[in-house]
Amino acid sequence: MNSAIRFILNGEDVTLGDFSPTDTLLDHLRLTRRLTGTKEGCAEGDCGACTVLVGRLTETGLRYEGVNACIRLLGSMHGTHVVTIEHLAASDGTLHPVQQAMVDCHGSQCGFCTPGFVMSLYGLWLSNENPSRAEIESALQGNLCRCTGYEPIVKAAEQVAKARPSSLFDPLERDRTEIMAKLWSIRSAMETIVIEKDGARSIIPASLEAFAETLSNEPQATIVAGATDVGLWVTKQMRKLDPVIFINHLPELQTITVEPNSITIGAGVSYSEAHGFLEAVIPAFGALIDRIGGQQVRNAGTIGGNIANGSPIGDTPPPLIALGSQLTLRSHSGRRTMPLESYFLDYGKQDRMAGEFVEKISVPRPPENAHFAVYKISKRRDEDISALCGAFNLMIDLDGHVENIRIAFGGMAATPKRAVHVEQALIGKPWRWDMIAAAREAFDQDYQPLTDWRASAEYRSLTAKNLLTRFFLETAGAPAQLQRFEMEEA
Repeated sequence: MNSAIRFILNGEDVTLGDFSPTDTLLDHLRLTRRLTGTKEGCAEGDCGACTVLVGRLTETGLRYEGVNACIRLLGSMHGTHVVTIEHLAASDGTLHPVQQAMVDCHGSQCGFCTPGFVMSLYGLWLSNENPSRAEIESALQGNLCRCTGYEPIVKAAEQVAKARPSSLFDPLERDRTEIMAKLWSIRSAMETIVIEKDGARSIIPASLEAFAETLSNEPQATIVAGATDVGLWVTKQMRKLDPVIFINHLPELQTITVEPNSITIGAGVSYSEAHGFLEAVIPAFGALIDRIGGQQVRNAGTIGGNIANGSPIGDTPPPLIALGSQLTLRSHSGRRTMPLESYFLDYGKQDRMAGEFVEKISVPRPPENAHFAVYKISKRRDEDISALCGAFNLMIDLDGHVENIRIAFGGMAATPKRAVHVEQALIGKPWRWDMIAAAREAFDQDYQPLTDWRASAEYRSLTAKNLLTRFFLETAGAPAQLQRFEMEEA
């Protein structure tokens, strides 16, 4: 057993054994290392001012991704390469081409958000030699600017893509072989790490088996993968967590298996990693992933974590339930599998026994003749929490009758929940407007939503019914029509 984590910070090897489970990467960078180029804005992973790159070993090699340092907990950095804005310029002060493009295109005014924008564009520059306008905008979803607006920043991204410098200039390209060797050395020497400070413990298990054993001994521990939710417990709610088990480094939880009839996703797979697989097989699901947080959140957050925390407004459970997904829980004594919908019992309560954790989720492929759609309703289109999220999975027989339909919503009840009364009102009936109109009323039997700052109960109820109408129009071949309503003058 070890008592320190090891990672690389820019060009420095770091061994660290004096931190608490709730210490953030951002505080370590700014307060301990005095790397103040990385800024703190919202402290909740929304503004992107704290963006850094984190490099980690994957099956395809060394991968760098932008993450929010403000909600990334320090204990999750073992075996990674952390890159901050200070690492980009040459030793003589010459700006990196990404930085220079921001200057040339006048992409910065007050400058507070600029380091975060540069790091997001740097991550894009490393991974995509010729990004489209849409890909550039996606890379910048998690960064907010109130000065220049996005146009000059987008132009900077386009400029730097056209003139790529020698790889000897870029520190990550130049030192890639050396960095990989160091990270492999850290991984090969991996053993369970326990760090205690002020009576609170951080535990980094050496393997999946060690994780299961640790959790059996510490069933009340907080499990942290991407920390896109738990990080806010720390920065906004000031919770003291003890112990914390960090699992983002476990390769056994980061596998995706594509089979003829299903896709099996490990609990540690991030939204970004899952996106391409889901988009290829279930396009509507891939489109939903694009609207979960910003790029930094999708790079860190995991589908398993979105399920495990049991939030009634989690984005992935509704489509997963509508698809008929199966959840596998694991403990030190074995595994058990259940329909995902059975996992959610009540608000804040899931069917997970002491010592159990989410291991994987199996997602059935919809048949070729199935109709599947998922709709997220939020105040902003991108990087926003759902007011409600509805998913529909429909099979129509040769006579035009509903052979089967599964409907699931988040944001409408204490848990993600199926609309069983609506389903029963439709199964066996012709897929016609009069049947839809009648089935709309069954929503009132399935859901009694609450009013909160995201939406009123009346709005949620009406919107859920209207989404069924939209789904009918789309599957019936009639495009949904947008209608503008204007307030009458008094």
